Amino acid sequence: MKRSMRWLLGALGAVVVLGCGAFTFLMLEVAPVGTAFTAKRMCSCVFVGHRDPSPVLREELGKYGYIGTDIDYKNKTVTGSILGMAKRTAVYRSGLGCTLAVGMSVDSLRKQCFGFTILHQDRENIPWPDGDLIRDEPLPKIIDASKLKKIVEAAFTEPDPARLRRTRAVIVLYDGRIVAEHYTKGFTRDTPQLGWSMTKSVTNAFVGILVKQGRLRLKDPAPVPEWRSPGDPRGSITLDEPMRMSSGLKFKEDYKDPLSDVVQMLFSRSDAGAFAASMPLEVAPDSRWQYSSGTANIISRIIRQTLGGPLRDYFAFPYHALFDKIGMAGAVMEPDPSGTFVGSSFMYATARDWARFGLLCLNDGVWHGERILPEGWMKYSTTPTPKAPMRKYGALFWLNAGDPGNPDERWMPEAPPDMYSMWGFEGQYVSMVPSKKLVIVRLGLSDPDENWDQGRFIADIVAAVR
Repeated sequence: MKRSMRWLLGALGAVVVLGCGAFTFLMLEVAPVGTAFTAKRMCSCVFVGHRDPSPVLREELGKYGYIGTDIDYKNKTVTGSILGMAKRTAVYRSGLGCTLAVGMSVDSLRKQCFGFTILHQDRENIPWPDGDLIRDEPLPKIIDASKLKKIVEAAFTEPDPARLRRTRAVIVLYDGRIVAEHYTKGFTRDTPQLGWSMTKSVTNAFVGILVKQGRLRLKDPAPVPEWRSPGDPRGSITLDEPMRMSSGLKFKEDYKDPLSDVVQMLFSRSDAGAFAASMPLEVAPDSRWQYSSGTANIISRIIRQTLGGPLRDYFAFPYHALFDKIGMAGAVMEPDPSGTFVGSSFMYATARDWARFGLLCLNDGVWHGERILPEGWMKYSTTPTPKAPMRKYGALFWLNAGDPGNPDERWMPEAPPDMYSMWGFEGQYVSMVPSKKLVIVRLGLSDPDENWDQGRFIADIVAAVR
C-alpha cells in the first residue's frame, strides 16, 4: 500500500511539474506573441488608421478575444494582456506609427523621436495624382463604365458567408486617372490601411533610390556586419540575392506557429534585421528561392546603415526621398524598437497612396518628369528570379510571367502575363498591367487569402478596357 501510494504521489508530482512547466512555457514564450500582436494591431488601427476599436476587436482581433486590450488615448499606447499577465505595450509616435516596447521602455521609444517632425500637408485642393482633387470629367471611351462599376461593386459583396472576403477599398487607375474607387462602411479615401508584405515593394524603391545615388550596388557583397568575419560563408551573399529571396539563409516563414522565425522577428525581437542576419546559411546563395520576410528586414537595416547620421534623419528619409515627392501624404513606415523600419511588413497607407506608388512603378520610376528610381530599375525588379517557381518573383515584386510556352503555368493564369504585383497578407494587392495602362488596388481582410481571387478580379477589369 505504501509503495502504491508513493508511486501515485510521484506520478501526481510529475504531472504537476509538467503542468507547471507547460504553463510557464505558454506564458513566457507563446502568450507574449499573442498579446504583442494584439497591442500592435490595435494601436496601429486606432492611432494610425483612426478607427473605432469596436470593429477592430470584432474583425481583426476576433480570434484573440481572450486577450485584453487597454487603450490609453492620452499617452497613445495600447497594452495587451491575458488576465493581467504576459503584458506587451505598443506606442504611437507621430509620423512613425506604432512600435512594440520590446527590449526597451516606452520612454526610451519616445526619446528616439527627438528632433523628428513631419509636416502634414493638406492636399484637398491639389489635383490628382499629387493631391486628392478629382476633376469631374467623363471616363475615356475605352472604358466600359457600366461594366467596370459592376465589377467593382461586386468586389464588396459576400457570396459565401462562411468565407468572408471583407473587401475594404478598391481603386482602378487607367493611364494615371482614377476611373473607379469604392470603400466599405467605416473606411474612406483618408483611411491608412496596413499593406503587410506590400511593404517589401516600397523597401525595394528605397534601395533603388540609394542605387541611383551611387551609395549601394546590387552585385556587391551585402554590407552586413555579422557576415564580415573571415571565412563566414554568408560574406558572399550579394545585395541582389536577398532582394530576390535567394540568399540561402535559414528562415521559417510560418504565421500559424507562434515560435516561427517570422512571428518571433515581428513580435518578440527588438531588432528585426539583426535577428534575421543572425540566421545561418542553409544552402549556397542563389541556389534556392525561398520567400523570407527576414531578408527584407536585413535589407531595411542595410538602408539605415548606408544612410548613417542621426536617427531623426533616417526617420525622415521615406518622406523626403519618396512619399512627399509623389503625394503619399497618408503613408507611414513603422520601425521596430531598435529604430529600423520593418521593411517586410509594417507600412500603412491610404488606398490612394498605394495607387500612387503603383503609378510610379508603372511609369518606370518617373513622376512628372523627375526620375525617382534609376533608369531600368523596374525592369530589374520585374525580371524573374531564375529559381522562383513559375517565374513568379522578381526583386520584392510578384510576377505573372510564368512559362511562356504554357499559359496555364502562371501565378494568376487569368491575368495578363505582363502583370506584376505587390502582395500582402489578408488579401492586400496593388497590381500593375503595363499593356493596359492599369493600376488596380484591392485592400481587405480576407482570411485566408484564398477567399479573394485577385487573378479573376484583374481579368474582369482588363475585360472592361475595350
